[in-house]
Amino acid sequence: YHVVPGKVMAADVKPMEAETVEGSKATVSVDGKTVMIDDAKVVKTDIAASNGVIHVIDKVLMPKAK
Repeated sequence: YHVVPGKVMAADVKPMEAETVEGSKATVSVDGKTVMIDDAKVVKTDIAASNGVIHVIDKVLMPKAK
């Protein structure tokens, strides 16, 4: 649930519903420089990894019950 396909850099983030690799949806919201994914705040961005980019959030995301 914590992975979305592709490479999304912080500068490209916009309010949206992002589909995760697992198939659930996560809500991305932007208020000034604050970015939230569901109810988790993005606290560090654009960490390069061999298979994409990592953005650190301040809590564990849980998919919504179906």
